[in-house]
Amino acid sequence: MKLQGIKKTIGNFQLSVDELLIEEGKIHGLVGHNGAGKSILLKIIMGIMEQDAGDIDYGGISQNEITLMTQTPYLLHTSVYENVVYPLKLRKIKPDEEEVDKLLERAGMLAHKEQYALSLSSGERQKLSFLRAVIFKPKLIMMDETLSNLDPDSENTIIEMIKEIQDERQATWIIVSHQLESKGDLCDIIHRMEGGKMVV
Repeated sequence: MKLQGIKKTIGNFQLSVDELLIEEGKIHGLVGHNGAGKSILLKIIMGIMEQDAGDIDYGGISQNEITLMTQTPYLLHTSVYENVVYPLKLRKIKPDEEEVDKLLERAGMLAHKEQYALSLSSGERQKLSFLRAVIFKPKLIMMDETLSNLDPDSENTIIEMIKEIQDERQATWIIVSHQLESKGDLCDIIHRMEGGKMVV
């Protein structure tokens, strides 16, 4: 995926990304201070915010094959299971309950399968958000501070699952996190943003 000449003005903030190459099948880290423009860039890639100028070549990836996780996940007012399978139902894919159960078990969430999703702890909500994001095997997965403020066990579980997914099918990831610098072995490539621009 290649971004060229991306510009977006919001109030006094200006995003200006001359060029950014997101290599397929790699884990990309996106770092920068608060207000650098990381979240805006992810929303533009996701298609929920329109750029003022510039082009994105998705390299054959459709919008249906992209997912974005946010720091505060929106959960449906239903069970954990129904939240996980929601992306499958949206795409008219019949959930394989055994496969879903394996995913829940891997994340330590199987005991919460029938629990009301909004009653989960913050760490459990993030794990649920992660499972919901990967259940339909998207080609591009973006995580906006999903790893922030997690308890160590939840954080380690998600990181281990990212690595397992890469071993299985090599998705493309863009991960925004303040802690990425201390997790150098997770990302293949680190991109830095400052004041709305990419910096080397």
